[in-house]
Amino acid sequence: MSNYELPAVAAQSESRWTGLGLWNLYFLLKLVLYWLGYLNLQLLPNLAFAAFLLFPLGWRPLRILRTLIAIPIGVALFYQDTWFPPFSRLLEQPGVLDFSWMYMLELLERFINWQLSALILVMLVVYLYLQHWVRLTTFTVLGLGWLSLQQFTDFTPFNQPVLAQIPGAELAVLTQPGQAPRAEPDTPTLNSYLQDFYNREAERFIDFSEVATPAEPFDLLLLNVCSLAWDDLSAVGLKENRLFEQMDVIFDNFNSATAYSGPAAIRLLRAGCGQSSHERLYASTPEQCFLMDQLRQLGFNNNVLLNHNGQFDNFIGDVRAQGNLPEPQLDTAGMQRAVVSFDSSPIWRDREVLARWWQQRENRADESVALFYNTTTLHDGNRMVLPNGSTRRADYQELANTLVNDLAAFIQQLERSGRRIVVMIVPEHGANLHGDRMQISGMREIPSQAITHVPVAIKFIGMDIEARNQPARIGGQSSYLALAEIIHRLHAAGPDSPLAWDSLLADLPETPWVAENSGTVVLEYDGKPYVRIKENGTWLPYPARFP
Repeated sequence: MSNYELPAVAAQSESRWTGLGLWNLYFLLKLVLYWLGYLNLQLLPNLAFAAFLLFPLGWRPLRILRTLIAIPIGVALFYQDTWFPPFSRLLEQPGVLDFSWMYMLELLERFINWQLSALILVMLVVYLYLQHWVRLTTFTVLGLGWLSLQQFTDFTPFNQPVLAQIPGAELAVLTQPGQAPRAEPDTPTLNSYLQDFYNREAERFIDFSEVATPAEPFDLLLLNVCSLAWDDLSAVGLKENRLFEQMDVIFDNFNSATAYSGPAAIRLLRAGCGQSSHERLYASTPEQCFLMDQLRQLGFNNNVLLNHNGQFDNFIGDVRAQGNLPEPQLDTAGMQRAVVSFDSSPIWRDREVLARWWQQRENRADESVALFYNTTTLHDGNRMVLPNGSTRRADYQELANTLVNDLAAFIQQLERSGRRIVVMIVPEHGANLHGDRMQISGMREIPSQAITHVPVAIKFIGMDIEARNQPARIGGQSSYLALAEIIHRLHAAGPDSPLAWDSLLADLPETPWVAENSGTVVLEYDGKPYVRIKENGTWLPYPARFP
């Protein structure tokens, strides 16, 4: 071989298929995580990325450039393959900047999955050991090929995500007996189903104006509780508690329809109409939708009460504007903070706030009062205030026990008053204590059923209705329209039509399960939940959380 042939031979050698190198670890890790159910591996983008990395390049600067381009692509593709929502969802939340540094640190701790970190370490050691004797690129390519073949088989990997169900409840399939099976749940079908749902809901409303005979006066107390779902109560062993034992009615399948506090409060305050889209919450709304307005026209004096300042994310401003509410009226001067919020603002104890308001109410001559009360005692990131003024991380079970005891004591105080009162406990959303494949514990960007399945309960005090030994359970899929209907029936009842359980609770409006945050929708179709992120995105089966 002549000297003139050496450069050509060297160039040919450099242009050979050299394999994926360290990128083998990237793809093999993805395949293992997919097998274990940690990833929703997207086939085509990963095949294209592997082909980009495998293509032989003879010129070394091109290979370096390819690596520099591949690193950010690989990071973005890995995140896209997780069940987490798009990172842009976090950037769209300006309130994140108001989080205290202690809460930010707490959230960072939750993002670290120690089992997953250990798995990555083990795989790294195995890779470094085997790379000298085994051509791992072959296994990587075979693994991606195996994944491709899955599209044509019924094979399911170990622990691959199955469809989530609401913890603690059996959901009814919405098709009626004898009805033909629905179309396959592809994206066009689910988009059409969602639009049909909103079209039907837009036609539903409760007409309070048809009440001809004034009812006997009573007070209506709407206690709007942040971060309380059936799943959270199960997690801390409080599904059965002294508060619920006192209640007369409990909804087993109530959907708060959102995982955000502001929209949840607005939906409650617009309970007079069917469920609207998230976007419609901030658009013009028929007057008949505004529950507190309807009550005011029936003679109720509207009150607003918070156990916090309501400033985070302009909660009280949005709720007042979209729910037609007056200013909060209670003077909190002299009350000691019991909890410090995730944004370092004070939270007062529910028992003290409610007791002070009730004392003021008893001193007024109003025949009927409608109260909207919002509490953030259970919000994620809250910290307990110690006697010396310092704070410590709050335990959800401790806070939930305190809230249950405070509300139970408040109801007993109401019972001693001798007044006619209806108390409705309506949580905004859950705390997501468990977390799942799509979001960590405490994260609520996606309104999963575990978050929106909330324990709504009603207590009747002095309302001339037969006492119950245990609460009546409402098992149908329900939402705010059912509460408006109960209020309507209560007001319509008078001396000539006394209250009876059958007439009060029979045939309440039911609402198919749809929950929506800004840019994210979760719905139930044929008894199975599906999620769509962004308006024009693809629908996916909602993955179950890990056992």
